[in-house]
Amino acid sequence: MLFHRVIKNFVVQAGNSQRVEAAEDWMLDVKPQNELMSTKHGAFMLGTSKDIYANKGLDLFITTAPIPDLNDKLVVFGQVIKGEDVVQEIEEVDTDKLYQLKSPIGIVNVSLRRQR
Repeated sequence: MLFHRVIKNFVVQAGNSQRVEAAEDWMLDVKPQNELMSTKHGAFMLGTSKDIYANKGLDLFITTAPIPDLNDKLVVFGQVIKGEDVVQEIEEVDTDKLYQLKSPIGIVNVSLRRQR
């Protein structure tokens, strides 16, 4: 899954517009009572659009700072617990004036763990 937007001190965004089931795969076991399911966007939170079906795919947002503007617009379903330095490196890549990456960078492997 390639990153397609990087806005320093805001968010890095990846996505796959061809596979709505990708979002379902990621969020399948997330329950509303999970404390990560919130509208508060601190740094290194993972989120996606509240309406995955409207987007016809998965948009994955990783915040790089607390972002109150995203409250109530995205649903948080996870948090980066290892690799914050990698997110910060992605944040430093060259982008054009529309915040699109000049070189391809993507997610190859992700491990999801349930908080206990």
